[in-house]
Amino acid sequence: MSRKVAVVLAAGKGTRMKSELPKVLIELCGRPMIDYVLDTLERVGFERIVVVVGYRADDVKQTLASRQRLTFVLQEKQLGTGHAVMVCRDVLAGHDGPVAVVTGDAPLMQAESVEALLAEYDRGRPACVIGTIHKENPAGLGRILRDDAGNFRAIIEEKDATPEQRRITEVNMSCYVFDCRALVGALETLRPDNAQGEYYITDCPGLMLREGKQVLALPVLKPIEALGVNTMEELRQAEEALGGGERVR
Repeated sequence: MSRKVAVVLAAGKGTRMKSELPKVLIELCGRPMIDYVLDTLERVGFERIVVVVGYRADDVKQTLASRQRLTFVLQEKQLGTGHAVMVCRDVLAGHDGPVAVVTGDAPLMQAESVEALLAEYDRGRPACVIGTIHKENPAGLGRILRDDAGNFRAIIEEKDATPEQRRITEVNMSCYVFDCRALVGALETLRPDNAQGEYYITDCPGLMLREGKQVLALPVLKPIEALGVNTMEELRQAEEALGGGERVR
């Protein structure tokens, strides 16, 4: 298998966007959101990109049919982000190296940020490197928990967080680099023990820590990456950011 692999989560419906389209196909400045994600991964130099499809999978495949290097994996039931990566285990089998896991609805993801996470992986081959950012209004996002020494301890989803944890401003933006073997091992023990009854990829770093593996959380993401695209208003803000030339090339 190629030395550097990316998994793009693209199985969901654009429910909060009030659209019947798969979320990743909703257009931003005239292009599907996932196009920007794939462009970024190609600039970084990923030799193989695995796209997890689900809702209206054929539409996503057709839209991306002209792209090279893509492998599509079907997530028949959407049981969470961890489950989306689980269905890729056969594709990842035998790979010994980094696997980036990102979402297909993150059009403002920057190549420089992904490169920083890969560089940290290359330095010491930790089990996981998580890209984080401090956000003034972190509502709806998973918080980064650290110990008194500043070491990463866990990601806690907002719906599962205590009021004190919700005041944390360092957040997870779903941009990870995993060691493939460590990731596959963590997926084998992943359980849906949360308010949603889903398998969270965000639980994998904590499982790795409990096995004595190294997990790092690096606040290297750019301010533009703090702009999520979950509502039509956020889509408008993202279009303004792209139109204003803020995207790092």
